[in-house]
Amino acid sequence: MRAEGVNSRYLPGAAFPENLQVFADLAACVAGVRDVLIAVPSHALRQTLLCVKPLLADNARVCWASKGFELHTGKLPHEVARDVLGEHRPMAVLSGPTFAKEVGAGLPTAITIAANDAAFADDLAAALSGDNFRAYTTDDIVGVEVGGAVKNVLAIGAGMSDGLGFGANSRIALITRGLVEMTRLGVALGANKDTFMGLAGMGDLVLTCTDDLSRNRRMGLALASGKTVAQAEREIQQVVEGVMAAEAVHEVAEKLGIEMPICQQVYRIVHEGASPREAVETLMNRQLRAENA
Repeated sequence: MRAEGVNSRYLPGAAFPENLQVFADLAACVAGVRDVLIAVPSHALRQTLLCVKPLLADNARVCWASKGFELHTGKLPHEVARDVLGEHRPMAVLSGPTFAKEVGAGLPTAITIAANDAAFADDLAAALSGDNFRAYTTDDIVGVEVGGAVKNVLAIGAGMSDGLGFGANSRIALITRGLVEMTRLGVALGANKDTFMGLAGMGDLVLTCTDDLSRNRRMGLALASGKTVAQAEREIQQVVEGVMAAEAVHEVAEKLGIEMPICQQVYRIVHEGASPREAVETLMNRQLRAENA
């Protein structure tokens, strides 16, 4: 990457800015740095934070772009960060509908930054925003993180629905009812329900469910065609966050007693080998109820 000025494996064609430096040594990378942005899959966040912690300056502020509950602990990224870094350090999460390929191409994009420190949120928004990139701020870390975790599970479901040929009616029903599930879980964890109508909720959900740049949607399409999870992951060649997220969301929902039927069926397909068509039949045959119940 240093020699070529591009990440040819994950983002080919997106040349690095002239002021971007590439380090092979983590200590050298964060030396003298106040603001640190970590972009790793959610299952790697704790270990990355443990590696970074002894290298941080006393006044360092930390932001992450990881999306998902920690498997088996059920902790959101900010809870993992609090475990590792302590209670008092300024911390933030960056989320929203952001396909890297489009961001790298300079196409207009908007995100949400949630932080436990308003000054940090404002500084990040100013630093990241430009002609084609706009950042909004909020203090609802829980809501932003729940949106980022649950949308990946629902995107696998949307991909399966489309792969089975169920059409646009089914897709929009899944997205709309999926948003209800996302909101239900988030509010139970202390989030503001309005967050789920924003970029990190509905925005990220619609994007991930409807565009084939989404790895999670492509996983669903592959499962609908008869491929196994392992076969689909080899084909996609990148981490598909929704696979682990399906298990983590299932565990959290079970613990809290939150009803999430779509996410439950995605979990059954991905982790228990249930048939996608059987899962759809299960959803369609559920007891009738009021929409807002």
